[in-house]
Formats: sequence, structure tokens, C-alpha cells
Amino acid sequence: MISRDIPIKTLHLFPVLNKLLIELLTSLEPDEWSKPTIASMWTVKDIVAHLLDTNMRAIASANNYSGKQPQNIHSYTDLVNYLNDLNAVWVNAMDRVSPQQLIGLLETTGEPYCEYLSSLDPFSASKYAVSWAGEEQSENWFHIAREYTEKWHHQQQIRDAVNKPGIMHKELFYPCMDTFMRGLPHTYRNAIADTGALIEISISTEAGGTWYLQKGESNWLLIKEISGKSPDASITIKPDTAWKLFTKGIRPSIAIAEATILGDEVLAKNMFNMIAVMA
Repeated sequence: MISRDIPIKTLHLFPVLNKLLIELLTSLEPDEWSKPTIASMWTVKDIVAHLLDTNMRAIASANNYSGKQPQNIHSYTDLVNYLNDLNAVWVNAMDRVSPQQLIGLLETTGEPYCEYLSSLDPFSASKYAVSWAGEEQSENWFHIAREYTEKWHHQQQIRDAVNKPGIMHKELFYPCMDTFMRGLPHTYRNAIADTGALIEISISTEAGGTWYLQKGESNWLLIKEISGKSPDASITIKPDTAWKLFTKGIRPSIAIAEATILGDEVLAKNMFNMIAVMA
């Protein structure tokens, strides 16, 4: 049997993120829990409650329980609306739960959450497709990487709100961005370009990296390396701009103003429409 490499390895990072989250939350002052965040109408406490919800849902799946099945999901918009309602119900219910209780529950559920993800065959079909990447069926490694981006960006939203040092170093930041970039071919699915057209996307600093998007005969392909051909368009953005842009934390126009764009601007600006969360 030919062994396959997992394209984006994130399982080993969940315990690291969880430890940093607990350390962060135990350091917060009472008033910091009510601070607003860039996550729409959610406060710091609301995001913490949502992070607990992701643990609880995964553990329920480990127990072969998924609750009531969604009804009348006929489109991507239907799915987003369903998930938004699901999230809102949980967050509203958690309003009566104290910050100390939330921390305790996160500590209790962190390990079984990781154990469940570790039990999944990385190359088997996931229960949930990564819809923002245009997939109707995903493998578990991609689902797990998507879960990692959720854990990473929500913790970063908290850190951003309370002005605490971020989790922007290479070990934790790059896998999140590498996963987000998997949404580029779907974002560019309607972009018109000649076969072979090449776009270079760079996130600056040592924490970032460079990705390439190339037009094939019928679709766009995400590639890591090129040889010989110069990009038709290149984009360079800062790490803080990147994660906020891809999680709908800032408007595309703001990100464009903060970016460096060379070459075909029309082709390049499609990238700023990518959203790597269900929104």
C-alpha cells in the first residue's frame, strides 16, 4: 500500500493552541470578558462560548450523536443561515454561564475533543465538507485543518480585542494561512484569464509564506512552487491584514489599500473576495 502524506498537518497543534487559550483566559480581567471583538456582534465571552461549542459538538460526534438534522438546506446561503442560527442559540444560552465556568468546561473538553479528531482516518470522507473551498465532499485531514483555522482565528480575535500578544508566529500562523489558501481556486472559479496565467500571493514576515495560483485548461490550481514563468500579478499583504480579511474581519477595500499589488490589478483583486469561514 502506498502511504500518503497529509497535505496540511495540524493535529499536533490543537493541544498547543488550547494551552495558550487557557493561559490567556485565566489572565483576563473581569471587564475584558465584555470587550467587543471584530467577530460581528460577539464579545470576548461570546467567542469563548463559541469555542466551547465546537468542542461539545465534536465530542457529541464521537458519541455518534448529532442532534436534530437540519431541514430545508438547499443552498450555501441556507447552510450559512442554519449555522448562524445554531451558533447564536448556543452563545445566547451561555450568557448565564460565568467566565470561570467556561474556562473549566474548556479545560475538561479540550482533551476529548483532540482525541476525537485524532481518531479520524485523515483520508476518509469527512462528515462535513469544507464548503468555503467549494468542496461538496472533503477528506478528514482538510476538515481537521479547517477546525484548526477556527480555533486559531477565534483565539486571535480575543487577543486582538484585549490587546494581548498574538499567536502570529510561524508554527501556529502558517498552517492556518496554508489552509485558508485552499479556498483560492474556488474564489477564482469565475475569473477569466488565459491558460497558464499565474498569480503570486505572499504574506510578509517570517511567519508568512508564498502561494501561487495558476489557470489550467478548465480551472484554477493552487501550487507551491513555480519554475521559469514570472507572475502575471503579485500580491503582498501583512499577516494581520491576511487573517482579518479571510475571516471577514475587515472589508476587502481596506485590505487592498494596505496591500502591495503588481501586474494585472483586475486579476489580483479577485483574491480579496476570498472568505475562508462560513459567512
